[in-house]
Amino acid sequence: MREKGISLHHETVYQFIYRDKANGGQLHEHLRIANKPYRKRYGKNDRRGQIKNRISIEQRPEIVEQKTRIGDWEGDTVIGKGHKGVLLTLVERKTLYTLIVPLPDKQSEKLAQAVINAMKGLKSQVLTITYDNGKEFADHERMAKALEADIYFAHPYASWERGINENTNGLIRQYFPKGMDLRGVTIEQTQYVMDRLNNRPRSSRGGKTPNELFKGLRVDLLAA
Repeated sequence: MREKGISLHHETVYQFIYRDKANGGQLHEHLRIANKPYRKRYGKNDRRGQIKNRISIEQRPEIVEQKTRIGDWEGDTVIGKGHKGVLLTLVERKTLYTLIVPLPDKQSEKLAQAVINAMKGLKSQVLTITYDNGKEFADHERMAKALEADIYFAHPYASWERGINENTNGLIRQYFPKGMDLRGVTIEQTQYVMDRLNNRPRSSRGGKTPNELFKGLRVDLLAA
């Protein structure tokens, strides 16, 4: 492929492998983690993947994967010890600009309102959001309507489909480590971490900071 000048993003490859597996194929068996057991276990009443009117990532426009425009976000939650306290995290794919909102719990209506409040001032720069299948995102239609954005859901257990958000959550955990009760986290604390992350030069973005890229100093950057 190098000789022919062809390149593929790793997300494209993983999505192809996932669809092959869903159709009974065996390509997934060649992955390094193919036989690794999932860390997460859910009971018989778990409804992940059964969110009403969810739209699959398979229907997401190809341009989102290319990271050639500002406005495509990934969303997730960071959970405190004993499920006490939640951090809502949102990351813009092209610029790595990050939003963090502390919440008392994962109640879907409260989380939806938190997303709307956090992003309404950025409405022109919110085109799509991609979530995992957690039930906390069940009120996605209200978010989509309020923000005039399209919302998609990754495949269950396919964390690589939101790899930017996963990596960013790892950075956030440096400030709010696992085992920490997040109920007492304040807006001032999350703002501090946001400032640290959004002002950090990123080698994957040509040494520019998320603030530089997202706030319009240069909007014609090639996707990293």
